Amino acid sequence: MSKKPTASSFLDVMKRQQEPATKAVKPVKNTRAGLKHIGGYLDADTVEKVAILRARLNLDNSQLIKKAIEELFERENAARKFGDR
Repeated sequence: MSKKPTASSFLDVMKRQQEPATKAVKPVKNTRAGLKHIGGYLDADTVEKVAILRARLNLDNSQLIKKAIEELFERENAARKFGDR
């Protein structure tokens, strides 16, 4: 029979997770240095489209957003050059 979790056991786990890392662990280099976070709130249909595109194109969220912005930017520039905007 397994023991039922208690508040104190939960707090013990939380304390262990908050303890500082040991000296043997090397610090993780910040790979986001110099980058800016851009976020948004999206409806379920758009989130599903993002997930499908991520899977089809094998991209992460940042790569997918960058690709979408670059393509939209190029399309808008072309429209301006031809007087469509």
